Amino acid sequence: MSETQTVEVSLRQVGNYEFNVRFDGATFGELVTDEPPPLGQGHGPNPSRLLATAVANCLAASLLFALRKFGNGPAPIAAKARATVARNAGGRWRVPRIEVDLQLADAAASLQHLDRALAQFEDFCVVTGSVRQGVEVDVRVLDPAGVPLPRN
Repeated sequence: MSETQTVEVSLRQVGNYEFNVRFDGATFGELVTDEPPPLGQGHGPNPSRLLATAVANCLAASLLFALRKFGNGPAPIAAKARATVARNAGGRWRVPRIEVDLQLADAAASLQHLDRALAQFEDFCVVTGSVRQGVEVDVRVLDPAGVPLPRN
């Protein structure tokens, strides 16, 4: 039997390309997203930056989980992601590649079973595993009354 969870976010446009993002069920505040100039004002990260953030954050947390699983209490881990944004064959902007560097603060020799942790931590990462396989995305466009608009 498989388990499923639903994660829900709500966005509301507040400016040209600026949105307030609310994470339903969360007790923390909203996040502002925006496109950089010339489209937006750059008041927050854009979706490409959020995608790179999600991948890097998930990998860093997964590495931390794997290290702790083998009895380590590692010092804080740092991560840096570089998302390449380029035009595809159809001329549309896409993210074809994300590179992530995870930096340990501990010497490798001081960590127990580091080889085992490194061999499995990526398998714990929900976001990276999903992005690597491709994600099914179902899209509906609703009118003001919430009725789905027909699409070709």
